[in-house]
Amino acid sequence: MALKKENILIVDDDYDMLELLQRNLSDQNFHTYKASSVKEAIEILNFSAIDLLITDLQMPGINGMELIKYVEEHFPEIPKLVITGFPSLNGAVDAMRSGALDYLVKPFTKEELKNAVEKSFNARGVEPGAARRTTSTTDNYGGMIGSSEKFRDTVDLIERVKNNRATVLIQGESGTGKELVARAIHYKGSFAGNPFITVNCGAIPENLLEAELFGHVKGAFTGATETRKGFFQAAAGGTIFLDEIGTAPSNVQTSLLRVLQDKEVRMIGGSHSERIQLRVIAATNSDLYQMVEKGSFRKDLYYRLNVVNIHTPPLRERKKDIPPLVKNFIRKYGVEFNKPLSGISEKAMEILTRYSWPGNIRELENVIQRSIIMCDRKIEVAHLPGFLKYPDPTVMELDVLRPLREIEREHIKKVLSVVDNNKTKAAEILEIDRKTLRQKLR
Repeated sequence: MALKKENILIVDDDYDMLELLQRNLSDQNFHTYKASSVKEAIEILNFSAIDLLITDLQMPGINGMELIKYVEEHFPEIPKLVITGFPSLNGAVDAMRSGALDYLVKPFTKEELKNAVEKSFNARGVEPGAARRTTSTTDNYGGMIGSSEKFRDTVDLIERVKNNRATVLIQGESGTGKELVARAIHYKGSFAGNPFITVNCGAIPENLLEAELFGHVKGAFTGATETRKGFFQAAAGGTIFLDEIGTAPSNVQTSLLRVLQDKEVRMIGGSHSERIQLRVIAATNSDLYQMVEKGSFRKDLYYRLNVVNIHTPPLRERKKDIPPLVKNFIRKYGVEFNKPLSGISEKAMEILTRYSWPGNIRELENVIQRSIIMCDRKIEVAHLPGFLKYPDPTVMELDVLRPLREIEREHIKKVLSVVDNNKTKAAEILEIDRKTLRQKLR
């Protein structure tokens, strides 16, 4: 089911409640923004089109009642729904007088939340978000190819967030196009003329990552022979894309949290902070929520990053997009390899569409590159690698009786052959790190 038109802002200092509300509203196909303080909420309101505010009342610092009063006068068209774990008659009366349309007491059921949201929308008597809903039928959006419903949902999310500085967390398997989504958010939006800086957190040694991100002053540590600005300063006014954020060590997580909270960057060894305006987009193929549960990723940082969540679906869930992707790669690499092609046979396309693609779009791209090299004018079944084709039933029978180590070794060799022995790409497809891959190869 496609996303509904409405954008809902949830404000609560209880991270577990934020997660619960976001999941319940996502189940109803609403798009949500999340804030853990009034300060964050106002920033989102100023740069995003919000159709409903859901806020807690009791929060440290500025409380939810102040937020309701602010929204009632600055954004009077936005309906307001109050939730609280400390119910009182006076609190309910004050909230209603300040402009709230309904009042929910924690704990509440999913059905009670649904009814309260519907009541809040109906009370305004307008169709929320009508002017913003986009329905993409194009096969190409910001370098991304597709026409499936999941592709259109991703495009819709990009359209909603492209013109504001709300922090975005992109989650998905390796090879699903997370960086393409980040680039589309930047280059399709109002900050397209400003810098777009990509940082692969997993590719920079842990002891250097903090200095690379935030910069350092001369003499801050051994080897710091000059003052040098970091990636955050370079991205000022634009977007910084933090890929593989799940690999960031604890000291970097702490510094990043400070940047997101205070919008200030302090160089390593520096005595003062620098105010900075930019958008942060982070991406990971790890389950950050599970990492939070295990204690390997900061809970407060997770929720600061996860203001808007975009999930890039695996290719096996968007099979309809395989034919346009294949045709795009044939055009691209036909030109690159100086090999004018007439296309791909129907049977070869059928095989490509049938395969589950554990390496996703990146794996499909590698297969097409290899097939173009192997063919003359047209990609036929014979030009496709053997692992895509129907397996030998006798070998399948023997596999049942073989040690797991042997089957694993063959699979690793198969992946390496598809990516021309590129160990970095192979590790991404196998969802292991390069060190583990090297150990297995030995």
